Amino acid sequence: MLRQSAPTVDHMPLWCPWPLPPSWMVTGVGWAGDDRDGVKATALSCSGPEPLGGGPADLVLIAERPGVGLGTRFAGITGIDPGYLIAEAMGGTGGHSGPHAKIKVGGHPTPLWCVKSPEDRSAYVSEAKGMWLYAVAWPASAGYFLAEHVVLHDLSDGIPSELVYGAPSPYLHGRA
Repeated sequence: MLRQSAPTVDHMPLWCPWPLPPSWMVTGVGWAGDDRDGVKATALSCSGPEPLGGGPADLVLIAERPGVGLGTRFAGITGIDPGYLIAEAMGGTGGHSGPHAKIKVGGHPTPLWCVKSPEDRSAYVSEAKGMWLYAVAWPASAGYFLAEHVVLHDLSDGIPSELVYGAPSPYLHGRA
């Protein structure tokens, strides 16, 4: 009898929308860490048609331990952790203090808050499995992707054989 081992403190999720929306594909995977401390953050990029029909869109999903700063780098925001930005977003400026998007992450309902970011992208932040979860979309209007029924699957638990791969994302590799 095979048993799946229990999750450990060292387990870092690699979040991927699954099933992928029509015409979307995985366009890269990355991580941050070192040999001494191991992986502290993961990133997965996917690309597809922009939800409002304006051309191509890219989405980078980042899972990171507190204090890493990879997600804030992709989001184009200052600081290492986004807690203060979530507090601002929850403060109700504009009369809306609830989450700006609701997705399912690892089988659990997860709220996302849109935080201030440069105009060329939209950045959403939350917490999943005790780690920061970022969803950064280019162009900014591609953030509407998160208004759909989005379910994130942890690829470290298994990779669906039907997963579609495409050309590397310029956003994941820092060329955009």
